[in-house]
Formats: sequence, structure tokens, C-alpha cells
Amino acid sequence: MTEHGAALLDRPERPRRPRRSRRLPPPRARGLPAGLLRTARPRQWVKNLLVAAAPAAAGQLDSLANLARLALLFALFTAAAGAVYLVNDARDAEADRAHPSKCRRPVAAGEVSPAAAYTTGGLLAALAVLGAATLCNTLTGVLIVGYLALQLAYCVRLKHVLVVDMAVVTTGFLTRAMIGGVALGIPLSRWFLITTGFGALFMVAAKRYSEAVRMADGKGETRALLTEYTTGYLRFVWQLAAGVAVLGYCLWALEAEAAGAGWMPWRQLSMIAFILAVLRYAVFADRGTAGEPEEVVLRDRPLAVIGLVWAAMYACAVAGL
Repeated sequence: MTEHGAALLDRPERPRRPRRSRRLPPPRARGLPAGLLRTARPRQWVKNLLVAAAPAAAGQLDSLANLARLALLFALFTAAAGAVYLVNDARDAEADRAHPSKCRRPVAAGEVSPAAAYTTGGLLAALAVLGAATLCNTLTGVLIVGYLALQLAYCVRLKHVLVVDMAVVTTGFLTRAMIGGVALGIPLSRWFLITTGFGALFMVAAKRYSEAVRMADGKGETRALLTEYTTGYLRFVWQLAAGVAVLGYCLWALEAEAAGAGWMPWRQLSMIAFILAVLRYAVFADRGTAGEPEEVVLRDRPLAVIGLVWAAMYACAVAGL
């Protein structure tokens, strides 16, 4: 071996620098108003469009006065839902800081103080109740009070109680669907309530099932209560709820059709679109990818097309075409 080769062997190796783990950058401070707005979950506001469900089903969207009142009701219910989110995040700030994704929420990240979140939540709740009672009617205000009370109880305790947690979330959707009819003085059909209630339970149980599947696969952090559920039980719940929702809708469509129809049985035909929509959504539920219902509804093109077809058929039925 040459002297040069020996020198190379004797040269101490340079220590390798450890690879730096890729960490997400800390959340940027956006100011208190922006933090409060983000805490109110703007992406969740699409759910509040359900306030138009009962008036749409009754064919009462052809009046500017009704549309204006529904727009007001949408804003008031958005304020009520935002109040719940603000209180929830203020209460769970410490736990959220230890969570890999929830730590980026404004309250957990320190952009919004818990006191500011509690204060803003209280003001929004009061605004929603007083606005509904004075600008709509007393019963509308009572419904929002009931919604706030139930959702705040969910934040404090009920989200840790098996089955009750799903029932409370389902009730929130049902309240949204009922309140438009109550505000406009529209009688609510029993089949409408059954279809809406079990349709909401279907989506809630599918969401829980998807979260449980992801937790079992180690693909994501999720709520602690899911350790008490089994995927088999959650599958049973969303399948049962889907079946009852379809049955309720069919009975509703057939009962309404008996009262009168145009030259085409549009309500009966709309059952096909409704069933297809449920079956399409069930694909995502079965795969365990229905953890974000609003993402499924807004991003799946076939489901959107089926929804538009259903809406067109129902509009023709309401118009008596």
C-alpha cells in the first residue's frame, strides 16, 4: 500500500450531520380579528344552508321576503355556531396544544386568548338569540337557545358519552333543518323530520366510522371516545340510518304525490336521485374516507351532479310541472 493510501486510511472520518426533521413552520400571527374569524370555522358555515331545507321542501323560496328572512336566519345561526366553536376552543386550548394538528388553532397557538374567545362567543350567542326572537319569532329564538344549550353541554360533557355524542351532533343538523320552517311559519312534515334526522345520523356515523378506520390504521389522530366504539358498530349505525332515511324520503315523496302532481311524477322520480346520492356517499363511508362530510359533498363531482338532478326534479314537483 502506498503512503498516500495509508494516509487516507488514517484520516479520521468527518462526522455526518444528522438530517433535520422537517417541521411545519409556526403559525403566522394574523391579528385578533382574523384569529377569531378562523376560530369560528368559516369552512363549516356551509352546513347552515340547511336553514332553507324546510322552506325549499314546501316550495316557499319564490318570495323575496322569505329569501331575505332566510339570509338573516343563516347569519344568526352562523353566529350561534361560531359561538360554540369559540367556547369549545377556549375550553380545550391546553389539550389542543398537545395535538399535532389542533395545536395550530388560533386559541391553542396563542393568537387568541381564551378570555377573548369566551367573550366573543358570549356576544355572538346573545346576538343570535335576541336577533332570532325579535326579527323572526319567539319560537325561533327558543330553538337557537336549545341549540346553544345542547352544543355547549356537548363541549363540556356529552362528547364523552357513547351514542349520546352522535345524537347531539345529529340534533344540531336537525335543528338547522327545522328552524327555517319555524321562522317562516311553515308546518313541518313528519316524513321531512324523519328523513332529515336519519340522513344527518347517517353522515355523523359515517364520519365517526371513517375516523375509527383511520385510527386503527395509524393514519391520523382522532377523538378519544372512538376507542370505545367498534368499527362494526359504527358501520351498523350508518347503514341503519341510511336505510331509514331512504324509507322516510320514499314515504314522504309518495304521500306528497298523492296530494296532486303535474304531468310528470317528479316527486316519485326524485326518489331515484335521492337513493343514488345515498349510495354514492356510502362508497366514501365504506372506504373510511367520509371523515369530512363537507369535503365529500363539495368535491365529488358525480355526487354533485346527482344532487343537481335531484334538486331539478324536486323543483319541478314544487312548481307543479
